[in-house]
Amino acid sequence: MNDWPQGWSDDNRGPRYGRGSAGSQPEGARVMRQVRRGQAVPPGQRSGYGDPGPAAPPYGNGVPQQPSYVDGRGYDDGHDDYDSGYNTGQVYGGGGPGGPQGAPTRAPRPAPNWRRRIKWTVITLATVLVVTSVGTYFWADSKLRREVDLGTVIDRPESGDGTNYLIVGSDSREGMSKADEKKLHTGGAEGKRTDSMMILHVGGNGDTLISLPRDSDVEIPSYKGSTSGKTYPARGRHTKLNAAYAEDGPTLLVRAIEYNTGLHIDHYVEIGFQGFANIVDAVGGVDIDIDKGFKDKWSGADFKSGKQTLDGQQALAFVRTRHAFAASDLQRTKNQQKFLAALAHQVATPSTVLNPFKFYPTMGAGLDSLIVDKDMGLWDLASMFWAMKGVNSGDGTSMNMPISGSSGGNLVWDKAKVKTLVSQLNNDEKVTVTGN
Repeated sequence: MNDWPQGWSDDNRGPRYGRGSAGSQPEGARVMRQVRRGQAVPPGQRSGYGDPGPAAPPYGNGVPQQPSYVDGRGYDDGHDDYDSGYNTGQVYGGGGPGGPQGAPTRAPRPAPNWRRRIKWTVITLATVLVVTSVGTYFWADSKLRREVDLGTVIDRPESGDGTNYLIVGSDSREGMSKADEKKLHTGGAEGKRTDSMMILHVGGNGDTLISLPRDSDVEIPSYKGSTSGKTYPARGRHTKLNAAYAEDGPTLLVRAIEYNTGLHIDHYVEIGFQGFANIVDAVGGVDIDIDKGFKDKWSGADFKSGKQTLDGQQALAFVRTRHAFAASDLQRTKNQQKFLAALAHQVATPSTVLNPFKFYPTMGAGLDSLIVDKDMGLWDLASMFWAMKGVNSGDGTSMNMPISGSSGGNLVWDKAKVKTLVSQLNNDEKVTVTGN
């Protein structure tokens, strides 16, 4: 049965694909309609496929014209070599690398200039450091309480070489509540007295820290009242050194020390109970090695021997205790020297100086509570702390004022040793005198 449509048979199908025949024609004889790549064929002419028609729409700008097949024989331009445009890299768009012809090309990103970046980073950091340092300086300088006028002290000895600081720890309860007084075992006495007095000599031949026992016997010379401005004549009166402070404050204390030693005092620094405890707490406590444990109900001290870290309350008890020692005030002055040197060392460590969360609270607590003379500057204060740190590290000397005996309960200075000591300090010589 014939399955082909009417009029068709295997014999009249003609040469077709899928049937082997000598009359089969190659694929080129049946050229498929191609997209025109050359010039458009004019209307009325045949395209090579057979039917006239409009030319293919022209390509957009930047697309090169390509040769077209004509009559299945090759290219209408008469060339036998086929050039698709790939050999020049100009298939669709041309113009070389970077995109279509006429489109802007993107320049390669330049390599980073590290030298320039490093330079501006250094400049920025230096600027921040300078601004911060200047700001800190003026902030700290504004906090100093310059309340003592050493210019009112009369008949002063000549200044020697080096710088002499008088460091005073008073029992002032300024800023303390009743709860604070109870916690710190200070009592509620009115006014203020001196619990400790030290002379720190800063010079080129080593620094020297000299404690002046508060019970030292001194003569009260003529002096000018700090508030009245009246001059009080000398009457040959002898009293304890801390009584001079209680009588007319810092200026009479300086006057009495200079008169009884012949040593010129350049700067005055005073700190009260509350300020002292606040500084210790702000720095995070002070490490100290206690040789022998002791207790004292008056100061609240209760210490075991060995290395330990004291907070503000414990530190205040440590430097105030005297009833627990046979040497009383002489042992207390030694403890005060030891602790203050350790405190200065703690404040000057990188963990405090380079940590703003410790440095600024410590500076704030210390400067708010310090009373200094009108000529005291931050550089003078820094020099004092560095010298105390040096004394603690063994670069200087710590001693008590040489004592020869006692009179009426007062400690009498060894006049010969004191004279030699003062001469060595005035001439900025290495101290050879020893104290008690």
